[in-house]
Amino acid sequence: MEGGHRSLLTAPLLAEAELRSGSDADAAADVILDIRDAGSLRGNELMQGYSSESVEGDVEVVVTAGGEDSNPFDLLGAVPFRYIRQPCSLDPFRNHTPTVEGVYEFSKIVLCLPLALARLVLFGLSLVVGFLATKLALQGWKDKQSPMPRWRCRIMWITRLCARLILFSFGYHWIKRRGRPASREIAPIVVSNHISYIEPIFFFFELFPTIVASESHDSIPFVGTIIRAMQVIYVDRFSAPSRKNAVNEIKRKASSNGFPRVLLFPEGTTTNGRAIISFQLGAFIPGFPVQPVIVRYPYIHFDQSWGFISLAKLMFRMFTQFHNFLEVEYLPVIFPSEKKLETASEFAERASHIMAAALDVVQTSHSYGDVMLLTKASEHSKEKPSAYMVEMAWVESLVNVTTSEALEFLDKFLDMNPDSNGRVDFHDFLTSMHLGPSSPLSEKVFRFVDVENKGFITFRQFLLGSGSILKQASFQQTCGEIFSECSSGDLLSREKLGEVVGSAIPGISSETLRELFRSFDVDKDGVVSRRDFMEFLQKNPLMIAVFLVSKRPHDSMDVYY
Repeated sequence: MEGGHRSLLTAPLLAEAELRSGSDADAAADVILDIRDAGSLRGNELMQGYSSESVEGDVEVVVTAGGEDSNPFDLLGAVPFRYIRQPCSLDPFRNHTPTVEGVYEFSKIVLCLPLALARLVLFGLSLVVGFLATKLALQGWKDKQSPMPRWRCRIMWITRLCARLILFSFGYHWIKRRGRPASREIAPIVVSNHISYIEPIFFFFELFPTIVASESHDSIPFVGTIIRAMQVIYVDRFSAPSRKNAVNEIKRKASSNGFPRVLLFPEGTTTNGRAIISFQLGAFIPGFPVQPVIVRYPYIHFDQSWGFISLAKLMFRMFTQFHNFLEVEYLPVIFPSEKKLETASEFAERASHIMAAALDVVQTSHSYGDVMLLTKASEHSKEKPSAYMVEMAWVESLVNVTTSEALEFLDKFLDMNPDSNGRVDFHDFLTSMHLGPSSPLSEKVFRFVDVENKGFITFRQFLLGSGSILKQASFQQTCGEIFSECSSGDLLSREKLGEVVGSAIPGISSETLRELFRSFDVDKDGVVSRRDFMEFLQKNPLMIAVFLVSKRPHDSMDVYY
């Protein structure tokens, strides 16, 4: 199939006897339906609980008879994934020269050591002078909700010149520019790709904009004071109220010509410049014209991107280069569409496509959430930490799993002892999930996640499978009903738990049952309350399959997609 992703969904919707008759008794009972209109698929609610972005291109629906591959989560309305898209093999965060290699680089660093010392002195002096000038400009200024008075802005020119000297000390003796920044009246918002800590310094000198930054930046020595002078808009990316307030501030400051233009890095984190990752929508929700800017760092021996390399090491490498190259290109202003009602996500997608085309790089659905997953995998000393990236923006839109939830699922997956390629086999899956010995139910649960039927699962598959269960509309209610059935009073009953699990997984040992009960005791107080029970299933949603067996009517027909 060309021009779209392909999904394979299976369902034993019809009884086997009804599909086989007469001379066709030995014929296969597979019915293949091609659905060309993704909208009609959503209209028929074949993928309940998923957003409209979940289905792209053609979808193949396969209807089979029999129950061998039945979905253990069909009572929740969950749909197993039969491939929607292949994972992206590109790592947009990796620095490609993390270590010094080659005689040329070693020789250059040795030769540049005296120069590095001089540059360090220039850097320190520039930072101190800029800090003092900023303190003077801010002295006695209390009304920080209003634009900075003009005379204070003139003092800030000293700090801006110091910023240019700091760039010079890092080896950016000249900076190649293409295009020009549009006037603030035409484009009150500027967006740029983000590769290093160099761009904020450059834009501070070039535009003196208002920026959107994490609250943690305010506490950085020297830098925090300078950021405050830019009337920074603080945001906590994990707080919905904070994000909403930041959008309101962006709109307020962009709508008033008294404020400087607003600068945002919509990717929300640094990349290596070889891709444009998913955009945050803060710059596009207000609906003002936006000027995109792209930056490049051409190099041969030294990748200047801030990708899993320490700040001290990156600064040292910059100090010990003869010259570092930076190119800045101002692209034409992008105006909100006047022909149709354009959403913020569509506006952002249009901007990201234009920037990716100008950079001649690919677009991916990675986000800051992937950086956090990558960091956690690196902390666990995994050989290929990039194997644990999932294109978090796409996953979040598909199953509505947040980054914090994904990190908890990663903890669970890492406990399964994945191999060097980040894959978990059936045995380790069973052991970690407390699903006892191999059984028809445990095999069905594993197949629900193992969408490629390869006998192993990746974190991406585990996250999609677990997330699709967790986000079902009936999940919380079903968990509550299960606890009521397995409890005595307000506490989980060991005996009732053993009966339910034993009927679902025949042959499960008493020791495994004890371990399972201890797992439900989240707060480790020796008893399992409703809160413990609900929290455990929220962190291990695949385990609900064990309890769904007892709720399934024996004479009902298995239906799954």
